Amino acid sequence: MENARELISAAVSAREMAYTPYSNFKVGAALLSKSGRIYKGCNIENAAFTPTNCAERTAFFKAVSEGELAFECIAIVGGKGDELEEFCAPCGVCRQVMMEFCDPDEFKIILGTPEKWHVYTLRELLPFGFGKQDLEKSHD
Repeated sequence: MENARELISAAVSAREMAYTPYSNFKVGAALLSKSGRIYKGCNIENAAFTPTNCAERTAFFKAVSEGELAFECIAIVGGKGDELEEFCAPCGVCRQVMMEFCDPDEFKIILGTPEKWHVYTLRELLPFGFGKQDLEKSHD
């Protein structure tokens, strides 16, 4: 994927802003819209835990709040402290948010580090996702 290195770099930059006083597990995400704009996000923890927001959702919500609704791919990096794990996959809630806005067969998810990464489709990471089409089905 030609944008992978640039998106990984943007995700590493976003990760520097992570607010993780409880887990110290820092995640950064860089979301590429079809218009070519990159939206960065980091995870933001909360002492009550439930209000914690993941990096991927931060990036999506920033983009949607600015009028973007079409996306090509997202790069995700993460790990404890200054370490970057080889893979930091999105949680189920983030995958479901991706399903809301992205074609599961076309949207790409890049997991890795600045040195190496793997690219997956949303369908590969969420094989039975629930989307808009499920609400449109007739249940006769």
